[in-house]
Amino acid sequence: MKAGRFHNPGRSMFFGIPQLSSPIETLVSVYVRLKNRHALESMRELRRQLLDKLKLASSTNPRTALKHVTDDLRVIEDGLERLGTRTD
Repeated sequence: MKAGRFHNPGRSMFFGIPQLSSPIETLVSVYVRLKNRHALESMRELRRQLLDKLKLASSTNPRTALKHVTDDLRVIEDGLERLGTRTD
């Protein structure tokens, strides 16, 4: 894995053509390079709150939103690991 890039098998290749990083991957990569742990922790907390609210949503089918938020959390926690921070 190259520095500043997160491995995401679902987005890395499309018919053999390398794909650009998602916006969240780019943002996390920048925060890691800047060693901005606070920003990553804030992003993680916001996504966790959103995830909790989406899980409670009964009037809609939040499946797609849940997947996106879960993917975002995975990328953020990956960045925090790169900074040597707990991911609890």
